[in-house]
Amino acid sequence: MQDNDDNKRTCPAGLGQKIKDFAFSTYNPSSDSFEEHSFFEYSLSGKWLVIYFYPADFTFVCPTELADIGGYYKQLRNMGVEVISISTDSKFSHLAWCKAEKLLRDVNFLMASDTTGEIADFFGVYDKEAGTALRGTFIINPESILVGTEVNYYNVGRNAAELVRKMQAYVYVDKHPHQACPAAWEDGDGVLTPSEDLVGRVADFWVNRRS
Repeated sequence: MQDNDDNKRTCPAGLGQKIKDFAFSTYNPSSDSFEEHSFFEYSLSGKWLVIYFYPADFTFVCPTELADIGGYYKQLRNMGVEVISISTDSKFSHLAWCKAEKLLRDVNFLMASDTTGEIADFFGVYDKEAGTALRGTFIINPESILVGTEVNYYNVGRNAAELVRKMQAYVYVDKHPHQACPAAWEDGDGVLTPSEDLVGRVADFWVNRRS
């Protein structure tokens, strides 16, 4: 008898594999309320999901990162992408931080609480000694498959503009599975169509990719 496909593919987060569903508490800055959510509800609604781990509320690099991605949140949502930030802080800490930190005044995505570190541990970014998460970004497609990951150490912040560029590429190739986006691809650039005719001739494409 064959194994159930979901059981085979659900495991500690690895590229190309289905993530585990988690339920979690959140603070929603846009409605100033506490809510309960789960990862799979986004796949059920056909959305892409960006899971954005950061170390802690009331710190220094973290509010700059959340403000940075918050500036692109509307653009991401228009692409069918939802964003959830996660730290090991409580939902009450999230609320208090949003009220106190002016950089967060335009943050409107859900801020999830992972007080046990279980979610961060699944994604491989939990620092057990510190009790916090590293700066991990995980891109989940509408089938709950992990397709993109980036992890930074504590003292280097991420670039949300690059995240948006990668999301545009992932959304494009999801709709055009026989094509591929080359290095530094931007929306509107030419794409690669792998075939025997392209073998050894990528330079010709590269020269003309933005013409």
